[in-house]
Amino acid sequence: MNDSEILELLHQSPQKGHRALFDEYYSYVYAISVNILRNFGSREDVEECVIDTFTSVINKLDGSAVGSVKPFVGTVAKHKAISMRRALMSKSGKCVSIDSEEIGELRSEERVDRNAENSDMTKQLLQKVKELGEPDSAIIIQKFFYGQNANEIGRMLDIKPATVRMRCTRAIKKLRSLLRDFY
Repeated sequence: MNDSEILELLHQSPQKGHRALFDEYYSYVYAISVNILRNFGSREDVEECVIDTFTSVINKLDGSAVGSVKPFVGTVAKHKAISMRRALMSKSGKCVSIDSEEIGELRSEERVDRNAENSDMTKQLLQKVKELGEPDSAIIIQKFFYGQNANEIGRMLDIKPATVRMRCTRAIKKLRSLLRDFY
């Protein structure tokens, strides 16, 4: 079942639409949740995250129109899993006074300055990708952020795979030029 059929079914019969949405994207949401919550939570935590994801998706889809369902579902799943991971980390976190002798044990190899710099660069890159306009920005995001191939992107955007590849090549050239002008 494709996105437009699911959206139509949601409009005609919400209960059947919810079931179709769940059947179509359960494995996708579960995989995202497991990947993010691995080593942080139990199987029950992952299942709770999946349920929270579908609750949010259904509430949003019932109230407004969404162009492509899969990227929307994936984004909601990712955000829900990250939020749950943060909650699980804070529950199990160890609080230590800065004056404590244990403070040395909490040292991390993580470089906060590099993470912040990478975060800023990612925001700027996404802004430049958005400047490409549709469907080029969607093609770039699906290909490089979600790892989808031309056939999958073509089905999602209702474009031929050859057109997706050509637009992707042109969009990358345009993005290079935008980034070159930016830096």
